[in-house]
Amino acid sequence: MSEPTPPFSAPPAASSSGSSSTNPAARLLNLVIALVNTNASMTKQQIRISVAGYGDAPSPDAFERMFERDKDTLRDLGIPIVTVDAGGHADEVGYRIDQDAYALPAVDLTPAELGVLALAAQFWQDKTLRTDISRALTKLRAAGAGETAMDVVAGLAPQVRPVGDAYATLMDAISARRAVSFTYRAASTGEVRARRAQPWRIAARRGGWYLVGLDLDRGAPRSYRLSRVEGRVRATGPRDAFEVPVDVDVDAALGTRDAGGVARLAVVPERAGALRARGTLVGSVPDARAGDGAGRDVLEVAYDVRYALADEVVGYGDAVLVLGPPDLREAVVRRLRDAAALGSGSEQGEGSTEEAGRG
Repeated sequence: MSEPTPPFSAPPAASSSGSSSTNPAARLLNLVIALVNTNASMTKQQIRISVAGYGDAPSPDAFERMFERDKDTLRDLGIPIVTVDAGGHADEVGYRIDQDAYALPAVDLTPAELGVLALAAQFWQDKTLRTDISRALTKLRAAGAGETAMDVVAGLAPQVRPVGDAYATLMDAISARRAVSFTYRAASTGEVRARRAQPWRIAARRGGWYLVGLDLDRGAPRSYRLSRVEGRVRATGPRDAFEVPVDVDVDAALGTRDAGGVARLAVVPERAGALRARGTLVGSVPDARAGDGAGRDVLEVAYDVRYALADEVVGYGDAVLVLGPPDLREAVVRRLRDAAALGSGSEQGEGSTEEAGRG
């Protein structure tokens, strides 16, 4: 029987001083590609010769064990490898992947599902995959999701600057209940001093990351913006050195808690589903921008933290207008102006009065 052209050729064999063996995960991927692309099936001999990684086996018995182990692993992962008996002889038995069972059905994501994927992608910082993720999301949106799909995560999309190197060390210290030391630049005075603290919580507020904990030199709770930490954070002292209070109020410590209220919002029909789910429809107002006599729905939405609702409303763009209260409207306008000013190089929030007296 003539052998088909190998669908996945192995690279030249390594010399005695050559490179290390193929990574097992890479070998599994090579096997999947080969069995997907074969015209009929591949025998074990063809796999050993043509699939990269199996040439590393020092003997036929070693190859046999390697292949059987890989075949079982792929089947456990749900990849349907089927056996093809070409005539009863053991050497003629072939293998392939059942294309019908392996192929994915057409991707039909709901706006909520697409929104969750988009939100997750914004947290991925690996430069080698960022481009691929962007392309994948573009294709998914082109498959049928319009601008309303992104409403799902408009209020959830991250609005914070990068965390920096301090985050991981602080999280480990919180988990181990170890004290930390670091150099910190105060917002109010610009003074740079060494700090020692028992870390309690890390939270994202007002576009930045903060540490809340007990300042060991002052003997009182303090908050620190991570972007003002200079140099490395070091964990010091023994593990389990303190207990984190169960009633830590991050918003109170950061001064981000307010009295709350009820917002009146003018919303484009069929937009801002998350706000609609929490709010009450109380009427409608004309929409001068529509030009066709269409109006906007008026919603009343209760909120506990003004800045959080302002961040959410900004995420919806011009689909949501704030009718009241005035302080919420001002907070939204301020955020929009800050966004418009980003091109000028100014950095809002880094040295603002909101941090005065902290750290």
